[in-house]
Amino acid sequence: MHAARKIDMTKGPIMKLVVLFALPICIGNVLQQLYNTVDTLVIGNFCSSVSLAAVGTSAQPVEVFLCIFLGIGTGVSILVSQYTGSGDMGRLKRLVATSSTFLYLCAVPLTIAGLLLGPAILSFMQAPEDAWDLAVSYLRIIFLGTLGNMGYNMNAGILRGVGDSRASLLFLLVSCVVNIVLDVVFVAGLGMDVAGAALATILAMYCSWAFSIFYIRKKYPELGYSVLPRRLDRDMLYSVIRVGLPLGLNNSIYSVGHVLMQSLVNAQGSTFMAACSVATKVTGIANVAITSFSTAATTFSGQNLGSQDYIRLKKGGLTIPLFSGAVTLTAGLLVTFFCRPILGLFTKDIAVLELAALYIWVVLPLTWTYAVFNCIICFVNGIGEVKYPTFINILMLWVVRIPSAYLIGRLIDGKYIMACYPISFIFGMLCMFAYFFTKKWKRIRTMATMQMASSDAGEQE
Repeated sequence: MHAARKIDMTKGPIMKLVVLFALPICIGNVLQQLYNTVDTLVIGNFCSSVSLAAVGTSAQPVEVFLCIFLGIGTGVSILVSQYTGSGDMGRLKRLVATSSTFLYLCAVPLTIAGLLLGPAILSFMQAPEDAWDLAVSYLRIIFLGTLGNMGYNMNAGILRGVGDSRASLLFLLVSCVVNIVLDVVFVAGLGMDVAGAALATILAMYCSWAFSIFYIRKKYPELGYSVLPRRLDRDMLYSVIRVGLPLGLNNSIYSVGHVLMQSLVNAQGSTFMAACSVATKVTGIANVAITSFSTAATTFSGQNLGSQDYIRLKKGGLTIPLFSGAVTLTAGLLVTFFCRPILGLFTKDIAVLELAALYIWVVLPLTWTYAVFNCIICFVNGIGEVKYPTFINILMLWVVRIPSAYLIGRLIDGKYIMACYPISFIFGMLCMFAYFFTKKWKRIRTMATMQMASSDAGEQE
């Protein structure tokens, strides 16, 4: 592996390595937000609020179809980090070959299913009549980019697993530049409305995927990455499914819940939908650190489990999530304070602005609890313990978030249903802290104690 690019999480100061690993991903997340925000800015300024609502409500059907595969992609990244930590290059090469083949087997059927069933999901979500045609148009074009989307995510996961987080930044930079240029051309220049924004997005995805293939083959030839499908390795495929399928099913259950949540949002009308669409873009700006530190936590725990360094596992289990929470709290308070001028960049509609500001004031100050929750989940997933996080995720969504949103809408006021998010975040964080009292974690603490005793004995000798 290229030492200049690869970060070895098994040696050195924990938080220094985590920050170095997370920083490119964080910058990449800023680009990702810019990537998504440009759609909203261009549509908000050159189209109508109905177009904004159409784009906002179309994200969930795409998520429903891709969620299982993206969970499996996370499983691939976890296995890559574990094999990297153990130094098993034979298995690592077989895993990469199997993953690139599995990509094609999944992408083509998902594209067809999305084109056929996407409108039915929009109907179930009660997409408003005035936004229906635009939402269907956007959705169908986006599904044509399924292969590029999945391919990019798979390749980025492989590279993060080996410790190369800078690659994702390069891929997103390519994608972001292409998307911005094409957004301006298609929507502002040619007046293609949401169809132009969708076309710009999928072309950017394919450019990013193509660049990721070139990068892996040039920088990591030892991985033996193949552009075309090969014969599947059954043992590797079983390992990928064993780790990734629970994550994918969890994503699937979560995505169905998101559809139900979006239906509650849609029931408030297109103005409220547009406000939520704009507000989530702004909250995304404040939350760029969450994914980066969570990804770093997965790679850290996977590599250190592979190297059997239980002392580092024990130290990182709380340190990384708490650091992520502190960063997210600081950013969240700043963006909340300045939310009005930021929101004004997206739309001039006074009603949309008022509701979007309300959303931010209710949700963003407590999003740090989600940062802690998500980081612990990713850390636990990295050591292969996927059942407990899956169970907590299901509880958080189906027992807390959706029922509380429904009750708020029925008993208080529908414009406050976003309060269900901080309520569920706090619940999830407390439940994930409880993981550190389970038998699984007790075993890691015991192994860490034994390693420390062995190390002390060796020093005395």
